[in-house]
Amino acid sequence: MTTPDRPTRGHRAIDMAALKGLAHPLRVQLLENLSIFGPATASGLAERLGESSGATSYHLRQLEKHGFVREDPTRGSGRERWWERTPDGISLNVTDFAPQTAERAAAETIEREWDRSRAAVLDAFNAHGPVELEKPWYDASAINTVNVMLTLEQLSDVVREIETITERYAAAYKTQDVPGARPVQIQFNAFPVMGPNGPRDVGGTS
Repeated sequence: MTTPDRPTRGHRAIDMAALKGLAHPLRVQLLENLSIFGPATASGLAERLGESSGATSYHLRQLEKHGFVREDPTRGSGRERWWERTPDGISLNVTDFAPQTAERAAAETIEREWDRSRAAVLDAFNAHGPVELEKPWYDASAINTVNVMLTLEQLSDVVREIETITERYAAAYKTQDVPGARPVQIQFNAFPVMGPNGPRDVGGTS
């Protein structure tokens, strides 16, 4: 089961309509970008993703229709809408859908885009983090792999314990805006995201 961006205010299992509404590569990319970097305009997202602002505007409206994003009324001058991701986490299990069905294909499309996004963020950190990050930030990061023999019950216990920790930190810090804070992704791996416009430091003071 994939549960990207664990919930801080709830947990949403995707219904059929929302599943089909999200199952477009650009819509998944838009949602991931808003999850990592916070609110943005359609034109800002277009520049970041190499798309037209018309395309990002259209797909953001579709995401809004299915409850994945919403307008941020605290930003902007009224001439351009700012968008933010809705706060609930998303749960998706491809095995809930029968093979060779449209629903299964949609779920697999979403899974592939989530996997591609995670891999790209980790690759950028490995390639550029040692050079571009301040040493304390790099030293604080972790890329961890542990190989162990577990029963089904033990695996479930491990997952629940790790999720409890990450959800506690997400609830406390996901939206904080303080000097020195920068986007961090916990997979577990935990490392600073290198930037919204390519593999570079996103800024913030150490």
